[in-house]
Amino acid sequence: MKKLISAFWLALSLTCLVPGTSAQAPADPAPAPAAAAPAALKEPTDSERIADIEAYINNGARVTNDKVAGKVNGAGPGHNGFQMICAALVLFMTLPGLFLFYGGLVRKKNILSVVAQCYGIAGLVTILWVLFGYSFVFAGDSGPWLGNLSKYGFLGGVDSNPNTDYSAWVSQNVFSMYQLMFAIITPALIIGAIAERMKFAAIMLFVAAWMVVVYFPLAHWVWGINGAMNGVWNAKAAIKAIDFAGGTVVHMSSGWSALVLCLILGPRIGFGRQPMTPHSMTLCAVGTGMLWVGWYGFNAGSAVAADGIAASAFTTTTIAAAVASFVWAGVEYLHRGKPSILGFCSGVVAGLVVITPACGFVTVKSAFIIGILAGVVPYLACAFLKPLLKYDDALDTFGVHAVGGTLGALVTGFFANGSVNANLTEANAAAKENGLAAIVSGGTLWIEQLKAMGITIVVSVVATAVIAYAIKAVLGLRPTTEGETQGLDIVEHGEEGYVG
Repeated sequence: MKKLISAFWLALSLTCLVPGTSAQAPADPAPAPAAAAPAALKEPTDSERIADIEAYINNGARVTNDKVAGKVNGAGPGHNGFQMICAALVLFMTLPGLFLFYGGLVRKKNILSVVAQCYGIAGLVTILWVLFGYSFVFAGDSGPWLGNLSKYGFLGGVDSNPNTDYSAWVSQNVFSMYQLMFAIITPALIIGAIAERMKFAAIMLFVAAWMVVVYFPLAHWVWGINGAMNGVWNAKAAIKAIDFAGGTVVHMSSGWSALVLCLILGPRIGFGRQPMTPHSMTLCAVGTGMLWVGWYGFNAGSAVAADGIAASAFTTTTIAAAVASFVWAGVEYLHRGKPSILGFCSGVVAGLVVITPACGFVTVKSAFIIGILAGVVPYLACAFLKPLLKYDDALDTFGVHAVGGTLGALVTGFFANGSVNANLTEANAAAKENGLAAIVSGGTLWIEQLKAMGITIVVSVVATAVIAYAIKAVLGLRPTTEGETQGLDIVEHGEEGYVG
């Protein structure tokens, strides 16, 4: 200790002699207290090194002994790289996947309006996400129903170190960007129902309000570490529901909101009296393929690691999408006599939607059954329910996303299996404490799913109605009759998708 104190004083004396550090020493310096010696880091033992490696490989909790030098710090490169690729894939779903899928289905005078809406939503949602959205959804000290708006405001403190509430190995800034891509595509899905007849400014204003009132709260409740409907990780969850990649948060919220918005907006001019056929099924088919590829980032990436659960989600996603595509076209063949390209494309998307909440929780056999259901139930909604009720859901957003997402959330309650995902068993402390493990094994998870589904529908429907009517009163929702007839590309954006 004496040597340490002497060294401290020697260093202090030398500092005083360095130009610019201190002009002169005080006349009567007071004795400085002895500095505590920093704890020396010890070299990790072989067992500690092996424990870190095993944790990395198995996507488990890392060694947390901060007195050990040389332990694995920061993000794990493999898991981090996987998550960055998945984030890029989810953005690829919107830009260009969704705008090509939707763009091919509208008339050619409106294709650029769909593209502009997707790009506009991407920019607007990113601004909201950076300002307060990420903080509201994922701040760890939030309440079960209300998030924290300021903790990660402007992504302050969101750096390359992991947020261990959500992953031991993925950087928090990467995780935040991955979740941003979900936030972008969700409101973009809504535009399919109101395509060709809503003003761009009204859409942007609607999306801004909808994200704050609907998406951010739902995402916090279902995925936030303290969320009221996060049955997997919140030991105090009021509703012990599960949603692997967005059945309630993404597809139900957007699909039910889309129905309400299209009803308030009213049908397109000439709806039911003149043909409104897709102008390019080729673009639609290309967009569908992009959506399918991007969906691997959506579903497998929701494991937040390149681990066995991600592999399971990748597998079940593939099977459900392929089976649903074939079944939808087959049902269409029986019903209308021809299997259309639109039928194959719609089946792919329906299969992806229905498997989304279940993909990391179910077996291959269950995914196969889900694919069959996805090819039949949404088809019936699009082919029979829409003509019966005569609502103008332009691109079948309600039939595919609301009906499909609701179906997916429900069947997750029947098919979720602890043998696929140990987070549903007593191996997960939270699932054991809050009773989720017993609920899953006891076969009553579907009841918890119904609760989450009911809340999602009520919030989406009520909030959408309030926001839409408010915008209608202040700004108006639709262009003029002449403008809508001419096409939104020219009227709203001053451009044409096809010239000559």
